[in-house]
Amino acid sequence: RIRGRALVLHGLTDSPYSLRKIGQILSHNGFYVLGLRLPGHGTIPSGINAAVVEDWVAAVRIGVRHALAQGEVGQPFFIVGYSNGAALAIKYTLDALEDDLLSVPDHLILFSPAVGITPFAAMADWHKVISFIPYFEQFQWTDIRLEYDPYKYTSFPKNAGQQTYNLTMDIRKQLTRLEKANRLSEFPPTLAFQSVADSTVSTPAVVRRLYEKIQGQQHELVLFDINRIALTRSVLKTDFQKFMDQLWKKPNQPYRLTMITNVGENTAEVLARTREAGSDKIGLTTLGLQWPEGVYSLSHLALPFSPDDPLYGNKGASRPTHGMNLGTLEPRGETNMLQIPLSALMRLRYNPFFPYIEERLVELVPQ
Repeated sequence: RIRGRALVLHGLTDSPYSLRKIGQILSHNGFYVLGLRLPGHGTIPSGINAAVVEDWVAAVRIGVRHALAQGEVGQPFFIVGYSNGAALAIKYTLDALEDDLLSVPDHLILFSPAVGITPFAAMADWHKVISFIPYFEQFQWTDIRLEYDPYKYTSFPKNAGQQTYNLTMDIRKQLTRLEKANRLSEFPPTLAFQSVADSTVSTPAVVRRLYEKIQGQQHELVLFDINRIALTRSVLKTDFQKFMDQLWKKPNQPYRLTMITNVGENTAEVLARTREAGSDKIGLTTLGLQWPEGVYSLSHLALPFSPDDPLYGNKGASRPTHGMNLGTLEPRGETNMLQIPLSALMRLRYNPFFPYIEERLVELVPQ
């Protein structure tokens, strides 16, 4: 029997596979889950060159209507979004607050929400002036790479960055408009998971542009800290300590803040450090989890993937059918031989703290 409905929205250049495990968790707990493949994704990289924000927004509305048609009226409806998909979840919710014909979701669950990205995307439009000429066709791309990942484009069209930038600007304008109308208190409960270290979206923007805007104590931001073992920190360019200190010092925070961080600088074991909304009291909860050896931080790619993922998981995972585990690939050989950048292979692809995420998701499911 269906106990709830959920629409899950993948990230930019991704496919529904990126939220497959999240969908399975909700499905196993009685939810009807629709994993939408957004226009331009899941085929060939050039497909995304013709996609625009309006296509994605329209597809999300179709997905919402389909999901709501399942089960019974009054059952909870969640939207789960990852990266660009999380931005689309926010966009739909803001649209629904301004349009009575749209249904406001009961809960948002966001992974690495793209509410602020690097400024380069704002200038991505210039390539269109000459890219129609065959010789300059490659100007449409930031990167053109070997497509070795079966569920994600590794080549990146400039149009993709431009459209995400346009989406973040639309969200900023709507948040400002609804804030002036004193309507952000109507924003549904939102649980977001974000890595402090994220080279794709801005972690400070998640705090300032989203969580400091939406009102009410029903919202929670979960941040995954870097590995703060003393020896590890000594080789990092930044430890984000200033950002974290400023965050914890803010009095009467309007949302619940949780940080997954080391128990101490001499141990890989982690705990959850939580401050309730509107309170200065901090609670500590041991999780029985720890940093894997050699891992110094999470990444934008890692958050929604379980360690047992057959493609992106750790060494204990089952072997994928296509014969390559991208989560633990450690090639050795001569320099300048690989078509795949070493930086791409070093980027963490799974979340060692995924059991905590699963626990939090199950808590949201009505019993």
